[in-house]
Amino acid sequence: MTDAGVPLRVLSYNIHSQRDDAAALAEVVRTAAPDVVIVQEGPRRFRWRQKCAALAESFGMVVAAGGLPSLGNVLLTSLRVRAVDTSCQRYPLTPGRHMRGAAYAQCRVGGVDVLLAGSHLSTDPAERPAQAAAFKRELAASTLPVVAGADVNEGPDGPAWQTLAEGLTDTALAADRADRLTYSCADPRRRIDALFVDPRITVVDYDVVDTPAARRASDHFPVLVDLLLPTA
Repeated sequence: MTDAGVPLRVLSYNIHSQRDDAAALAEVVRTAAPDVVIVQEGPRRFRWRQKCAALAESFGMVVAAGGLPSLGNVLLTSLRVRAVDTSCQRYPLTPGRHMRGAAYAQCRVGGVDVLLAGSHLSTDPAERPAQAAAFKRELAASTLPVVAGADVNEGPDGPAWQTLAEGLTDTALAADRADRLTYSCADPRRRIDALFVDPRITVVDYDVVDTPAARRASDHFPVLVDLLLPTA
């Protein structure tokens, strides 16, 4: 704890269903040394519990929430962070489309309670606004400071992104790093991955991890943010 608040390092990462270089993926996360990893495209099918546990172990972390019940959104934490309560959400399914959802964990770190949340919105622009609204309702209902990571699948000018950003801090903007692009690793051209936080939370630093290992690990670059949680 500092006089200004409790530090929390958060990594939000679409891991491409672990279809790429697993050793590189673990290297990226372990090098970043986050307290929290908000995973999109994590395990969601057969043996998902064991696969989530194995993923967490490869990062030197533990599973807080998510997996199959949240359709691949997984919240992982270091032992510094303790999950107090968890829940999962599923968005309404459009026939013929891919079902999606969100994971939530009320956590305690350094004596401060915070709500961690993660989601992965549809690639279909017709579906995204309703999914963003459903995710936003859960975030807005929390009395705790919120830390929400998402693969929004659209840029900051899109309606779903704007729904999520309303009343929250876009950490890239707060750090004046909105020019750092997250997708794709092969041809970075869009910022579609975001970390939004409660205005009570201070953004200390923001980075998009673009390293040789990150380019092997997934088709998205992870977003790495240092925060200070409010103590009062």
